[in-house]
Amino acid sequence: MLISPAPDEEWVIVGYGAPGGPELELRIDWAVTGLPAEKAVNPEAREHRASALGIDLETDAVRQIHRALFAPQTIEAGAKFDASRNPLSLARGTDSIMPKVFSARAVSTSHGEFGYIRIFTFSVTDADAFVQEFIRLAELLPQIGLIIDVRDNGGGLVYAGERLLQVLTPRRIEPERLQFINTPLTLRLCQLHKRDAFALEPWVESIERSIETAATFSASFPLTSLDSCNAVGQRYHGPVVLITSAKCYSTTDFFAAGFQDHAIGPILGVDKNTGAGGANVWTHDLLRKMFANPRVLGSESPFEDLPNNAGMRVAIRRSLRVGPHSGTEVEDLGIKPDFQHAMTRDDLLKGNVDLIERAAGLLAGKPAYVLAGKVVSGRSDSKLELTTKNLEWVNVSVNGRPCASPDVHDGVDSIPLDVQLTAGAVVDVQGFAKRVLVASRRFTV
Repeated sequence: MLISPAPDEEWVIVGYGAPGGPELELRIDWAVTGLPAEKAVNPEAREHRASALGIDLETDAVRQIHRALFAPQTIEAGAKFDASRNPLSLARGTDSIMPKVFSARAVSTSHGEFGYIRIFTFSVTDADAFVQEFIRLAELLPQIGLIIDVRDNGGGLVYAGERLLQVLTPRRIEPERLQFINTPLTLRLCQLHKRDAFALEPWVESIERSIETAATFSASFPLTSLDSCNAVGQRYHGPVVLITSAKCYSTTDFFAAGFQDHAIGPILGVDKNTGAGGANVWTHDLLRKMFANPRVLGSESPFEDLPNNAGMRVAIRRSLRVGPHSGTEVEDLGIKPDFQHAMTRDDLLKGNVDLIERAAGLLAGKPAYVLAGKVVSGRSDSKLELTTKNLEWVNVSVNGRPCASPDVHDGVDSIPLDVQLTAGAVVDVQGFAKRVLVASRRFTV
């Protein structure tokens, strides 16, 4: 009832029966309860994270209800992890210290054993911690292939989804780009927050220019910084497949679009499209606060408090895709999967067994690479000790300057670095096979 009226009826009767068996009925009374408490960005706080949300409220509320009804143990586990100073010490096996966000396990199929990570939500408060937990889980799983399942993920923090992409590919990530609609009010909004935490200055010039051009939308600029999208680099070097559904919204649309735009791997959909809600969502209360006490024009906020503590959300900025689909809108179009799977009876009753089998089939036979190692820094010389597999040569750079390009062989290679390394130096390694960049790794001294 957070965003919909109360039902007219007091209970629901479900009729069912097996072929040749009796027809039966089950009466279910409506249950009225609050949602479990979760850590999330306050969408009404006057801070940058509140302006970086992409979330479908109904889908996320359903997720929380499902969690309370069918996985209450994750609520208790989450409370223990949150209360601990060292949550990793409490984790066992592939248990996630973010149980509301992740579920991870190895899955056995006729094609072999692969990793499987379900991402239930991108609604987190710390994007960096989110990415690091994904990396930790992925490194615990089989390295020959990974299935990422984002079905029914209503979204969350936009830059959590976009920063995750770098972990899965050697390519440099370009974040999706966002547009305002051109109106006097959006111009005023961007002018008021040009150089503060909301950083809306890039949109000002094009909105001002629309008076002459009559353009409907502003120029497009990324919400997530380019540097943060590439700060960690690739950490999983096997093939990856992404599973989507029509209930993937907002940030999950961003993530699926980036996954496809950067050719990370195939997308397997259980529906013909994602939810097509690829927009940056702001609340009425956030807009009211952002216009309050203006520094530039001196007028009062045009937004007033809504009656009876009501609230509303608006899609304030729409997103555009990059790469081969550059300029294509995500909102209203969504992302079409490369392959589609019709859910089966066994999927419903046996833990998505056929869906996972189909995803594993898309991974089967694809090469997996190994690119790991460490930097050994001495007083007079330094070297890079690399463990590789299925790579022919690597390019090595230190702080962006090329310094080596040796051939490598399966196993361990020691590569001299003819540069003096200081604390904080960044060593980037790119691995090639058949003259194609197939793996990368970043080391920090």
